[in-house]
Amino acid sequence: MRRWIVLFCFALTAPVAFAMPEQVPSAAATAATPQVPSDVPLLAPVVVSGVVPGPGLWKVSKGDHALWVLGTLSPLPGHIQWESHEVQQVLAQSKQVLLEPKIKLKADVGFFGKLFLLPSAYGARKNPDGKTLDQVMDAPTYARWLVLKQKYVGDDSGIERWRPLFAAQELYKKALKANGLSNDGGVSGAVAALAKQDGVPETPVEYRVEIKQPREAIKAFKSAAPSDQECFNRTLDSIEHDLPAMTARANAWATGDLEELRRLPDSHRRDACVTAVTSAGFARQLGLDDVPAQLQAAWLAAARKSLEDYATSFAMLPMGELLSPTGYLAKLKAQGYEVEAPIGLDEAPAAAGSAAPAAAPASGP
Repeated sequence: MRRWIVLFCFALTAPVAFAMPEQVPSAAATAATPQVPSDVPLLAPVVVSGVVPGPGLWKVSKGDHALWVLGTLSPLPGHIQWESHEVQQVLAQSKQVLLEPKIKLKADVGFFGKLFLLPSAYGARKNPDGKTLDQVMDAPTYARWLVLKQKYVGDDSGIERWRPLFAAQELYKKALKANGLSNDGGVSGAVAALAKQDGVPETPVEYRVEIKQPREAIKAFKSAAPSDQECFNRTLDSIEHDLPAMTARANAWATGDLEELRRLPDSHRRDACVTAVTSAGFARQLGLDDVPAQLQAAWLAAARKSLEDYATSFAMLPMGELLSPTGYLAKLKAQGYEVEAPIGLDEAPAAAGSAAPAAAPASGP
């Protein structure tokens, strides 16, 4: 993907942050739990490392054709070696791997056009009129930013001229790394290696947007700044308060504890950042205002075709879409497909299928 496009739509592919739900303990639980004195330092959460199995697979089927789905998560522990024998077995018998749905932007420019556009793209990353972050946000928010920036980014003065949307993403990336977390724990690369080893083709699932006038698109982006303050605030919240919950979710994925994973809901940081881009006026002109619906439609069509064409196939989807009662698998279930949850996960609206738990196929198609 072209560099300016990456800068232009980074929020659409930003890692997902998760938050621990605020819970009120029962009176009995409070009485039974010893209170920690305020002067006792709390230890940082321990991140799982080493060889891990990850979660079980969902099974979507129609007749004797099955699509096996791995739920992905971001962030994940940064020092794990993911080895799923179930995934290895399924991939060895699969005829296709459906990748996670993504938006793909195509700019109608030639070689010289790209040379001229690159400086504009870097300019689009900065605040208009040369303003710095302290000039585009209130003092309390900027004070929070300074504390976290010093801790995770350091003395980088250049980032002070970035738009909050881009500054938040850089801060979030640095904070994950510093806390032993990574974007996907190498899972996508491991699946790609297994698929290549078994000769299984990977099929991208994309919603394509062609930008006819990229120069004008960049101008529109620069003149109509996205409402990125909410994205910035959610990012600061996530880093200040949600890192223990992010670590808990990452560990739950690594150890295959789907019930724990379902118990810890999404903080919707990514949603806020995506909305910052897709709600801006220019986004509608480019066809970026309905990205989630378009991505869902593209994946559902690809999944139905895979189930029709192949006896066994494999796919990856964000875990939230598998656990949600309105997610992708819930849509397939409503369309008449049978959906079975992995072993160890109680039936949920998004994953309920037959009473029998899913298991990897024992023989080839």
